[in-house]
Amino acid sequence: MKFPKTSSFSQSTMRERSMGPNPLKLCEELLGCASIPAGSVVLDLGSGAGLTSALMAREYGHTVYAADLWSDPSSNMRFFEECGLTNRRIVPLKADATALPFAHGFFDAVVSIDSYNYFGRDPNYLGECLLPFVKRGGELLFAIPGMARDCHDRLPACLLASWTPEQLDYMHDMLWWRAIFAQTEGVEVDDMHEMECTREAWDDWIGCDNEYAEGDRAAVESGALDYLNTIAVRLRRQ
Repeated sequence: MKFPKTSSFSQSTMRERSMGPNPLKLCEELLGCASIPAGSVVLDLGSGAGLTSALMAREYGHTVYAADLWSDPSSNMRFFEECGLTNRRIVPLKADATALPFAHGFFDAVVSIDSYNYFGRDPNYLGECLLPFVKRGGELLFAIPGMARDCHDRLPACLLASWTPEQLDYMHDMLWWRAIFAQTEGVEVDDMHEMECTREAWDDWIGCDNEYAEGDRAAVESGALDYLNTIAVRLRRQ
């Protein structure tokens, strides 16, 4: 695939600030199937070190709230300023996804890259903790690390080369996620499909020089991506 917006960031920036499979490519592919107009107010939920937030603000023209529980907002703001972004375009904050500090109906859209599976597996999460903050008609876009087919009853050795069964319980297939979303009233599933850039995004990640990427390398090199995918989800608040 071609990623013209992702390519506006250097490889060194991607490697330094990635916290998993290349979030820039995942975000650009995901937004390619969205209809979020420029100037929208967007929540980047689980924004990590800010790559996807900077991408959406600088390359798509959105006003972005970069919400993450584990990243330092001051460090992220310095990065955003290096990208030419001011606090009128992008707002970093420390926030728990289960207790978001916003007014109801505040956001035109929500985007979550490689993080929704940490908190969204609770079938009550979407309706109680996230949907109220989205305007009616607004989109919710998730790139969720998943499985081509749930195999928790017999986990392949290649997956266990890097991850424990408890860690792998964060990953499920499309049928599992569709059943989760079906339990929430007031939201429509516009689309769910496997993303095309999964292998490329993982290749970029295991090429990074940090202990987390190195820890994932054994599974990927043993064939884990024959079992894993990334699930693109587009929901709409009714």
